[in-house]
Amino acid sequence: MDDKVHDSPTGWVAKHIRQYVESDGAKGHFYYGRPALLLTTVGRKSGLRRRTPLIYGRDGDAYVVVASNGGAADHPLWYANLEAEPQVGVQVGAETFTAVARTATAEEKPALWEQMVGIHGEYADYQRKTSRDIPVVILTRV
Repeated sequence: MDDKVHDSPTGWVAKHIRQYVESDGAKGHFYYGRPALLLTTVGRKSGLRRRTPLIYGRDGDAYVVVASNGGAADHPLWYANLEAEPQVGVQVGAETFTAVARTATAEEKPALWEQMVGIHGEYADYQRKTSRDIPVVILTRV
């Protein structure tokens, strides 16, 4: 398997990731005042390791992210990747670790969704823009 990590080709996203990695999270861990982590998934079709920055919250020792895709009709590709392969890489600040990703249950989601909307209010707007139920994902360290 190719050990190279492939970052988003979108300019501002690639720049955010590059600054985060090069500074061990000193630049980019807080992105416009919101905490951000780097999530690395394995492409379900390509097998390539793909990295994306995401706003996060905490639930005890776990990290929580939202598969909003800006309110688009489809889930983000990273979400489809972790559904196929739930073992993921995570970087929070300078710390990197392996985690297992899972979608929050119907019972867990309301409280986690409220927390994440409190961190990034735009999530509520994104949900209003789409008919799909936006998933909340829990990342548990292995």
